[in-house]
This record gives sequence, C-alpha cells and structure tokens, in this order.
Amino acid sequence: MTDDGIRSRRAPAGGRYTRHVELDRINHVETIYKIALVVVLLVVIFSLGQALYFMMTDKDDDKRTVWALTRRIGLSLLFIAMVAFGIWMGWLHPHDVGQ
Repeated sequence: MTDDGIRSRRAPAGGRYTRHVELDRINHVETIYKIALVVVLLVVIFSLGQALYFMMTDKDDDKRTVWALTRRIGLSLLFIAMVAFGIWMGWLHPHDVGQ
C-alpha cells in the first residue's frame, strides 16, 4: 500500500475532524454547565423553602432556620460565581435575546 493510500484513510487535511470533535466537547461542557446551574438554583430555592418551614414549625429557640438561611446565602454566592465564570468562559451569553 502506498503512502497516498494510507493518507486517504486519515482525517481530512486542515484538521476539520479535530475541530468538529472540539466543538462537540465544548457543546457538551456548556450543556453540563447549564444543567449544574439549574440544579444549584433549585437547591437554593429548596433551602429557602426549608428555612420557611423551620420558621413556621419551630416554636422554641432552634437554630435550624438560621442554618438553612446561611446555607442559602452560601449557595446563592456559589450560583452568582458560577454565572460570572460561565460568562467569562463564553458558555453563557447574556442579552442574547435581541441579537
């Protein structure tokens, strides 16, 4: 088999195959990142509801409400940091509606 025969079986010249694989990986990372953002947001909302439940049901001087609200604040800061990181990496595109 000649060198031309082997070369014809390889990926096309110019790295087009490599670019497609890299774009697929980037799209998968964006999708996983957006799913992670939704999960963190749902956990923040759950923690807020948990704090409301503890506030309504606990009659004594219990710290469960304070801890639930503290967790919510921490998770909210994580969510904001994740959004900022996603915008910086180019995975999230703010104000993309009118463009």
